[in-house]
Amino acid sequence: MFKRVLIANRGEIALRIMRACQELGIQTVCVYSTADKDAPYLKLADRAICIGPGPSKDSYLNISRIIAAAEIAEVDAIHPGYGFLSERPDFSRACRDCKIEFIGPSPEAMQALGDKVECKRTAKENGVPVFPGSPDAIEDEDKAVEIASKIGYPVIIKASAGGGGRGMKVCQNEATLRSMLRIASQEAQAAFGNGAVFIEKYLEQARHVEIQMLGDKHGNAIYLWERDCSLQRRHQKVIEEAPAPHIDREKFRKVCEAAAKMIKSVKYAGAATCEFLLDGKGDFYMLEVNTRVQVEHPVTELITGIDIVKMSILIAAGEKIPYKQDDVKIKGHAMEMRICAEDPAYDFRPSAGKITTWEPPGGPGVRMDTHVVTGYVVPPNYDSMVAKLIVHADTREQCLDRAARALREFNVGPIKTTIPLHQKLVANPDFRKGGVDIKYLERWLKAQQPTT
Repeated sequence: MFKRVLIANRGEIALRIMRACQELGIQTVCVYSTADKDAPYLKLADRAICIGPGPSKDSYLNISRIIAAAEIAEVDAIHPGYGFLSERPDFSRACRDCKIEFIGPSPEAMQALGDKVECKRTAKENGVPVFPGSPDAIEDEDKAVEIASKIGYPVIIKASAGGGGRGMKVCQNEATLRSMLRIASQEAQAAFGNGAVFIEKYLEQARHVEIQMLGDKHGNAIYLWERDCSLQRRHQKVIEEAPAPHIDREKFRKVCEAAAKMIKSVKYAGAATCEFLLDGKGDFYMLEVNTRVQVEHPVTELITGIDIVKMSILIAAGEKIPYKQDDVKIKGHAMEMRICAEDPAYDFRPSAGKITTWEPPGGPGVRMDTHVVTGYVVPPNYDSMVAKLIVHADTREQCLDRAARALREFNVGPIKTTIPLHQKLVANPDFRKGGVDIKYLERWLKAQQPTT
């Protein structure tokens, strides 16, 4: 087992990793930017090292500074968390070159699954259903038009090297496709340092269902079932739940088995998530693979009893996955609400500043993953999420009722948060029925706007 681990991240995921390490008897080193110098979780680390100013490019995205901190602190391994450098093969490779264990996949496995074009090819080889589209990155406009005419409009342009909506354009016709190809490529280049894009068939009404998986260095791979992440705004998840309501579980089991076979084929070691869209016929099509721990991993932990963060550390240390596939059972229902420092009443305008009131909920079946305490100052430099409220109950209906109760208890001020939005959503009749599509929230928000 590792003696000392450096956490190359910030906020709630840094604290989450720190707690897992401490329970495993591992010392922790937490890096931070000057914008986070007063973050309370830093006091819980065995050592904290400043790696630069507030902008991410000068701190949390600066590989050389993080590696230098790791060498100064003489760590055995680095955990990247999610976001920032977590899906960068060059960071995984830099760790290996410096003889520091990267808690995640090898750069080769990350490249094979993180690059969407290569991932689709690997998926097909292992029987994972994928969208019809371009087999390779698109470099010629006329070729893109030819492929789109074969698969039929609408189509979607996607960045090969990343996600989160950047470099992503929906095209309803040839004219839009031609005009958007260069724009999408430029966006992808700016966001990911790689301008490669591809196109595939676009589902206008679909659900987002993803499979949580674990692989180890001994050739084992299992799936921890699914999460439904269909409630989204601008391609960003708002509420995630597990298990997914109203799916054909026997059909889905076969998809899960194929996904596990796929990550096994690239010798993947660590936590991974295979994301799918589900159409109106109940068929699944793979979107991408996230080669890291997900923001929404707690809902899977609650329904399976498996600590995904601890498992990622144990796997990196060379241990075998201690579970067989038949050991993984679904117990009850869980739901996660991302609480962000944004004002939903004003088009989700960021609301940075000092928090003077922080009264989080508690009680049976309530879990809070957060780094915030009273007096914490939300910096303007990073993602606006300040907490994840996760609830667990025997049934989905009980889970929704528990979420409503917990949200009523949650009091934060004076900054604005998305708590009021979540209160409306858990009471929403369509959401309570289950099975809303990925565009539902945007349609619903538009309908809430006052008419003039």
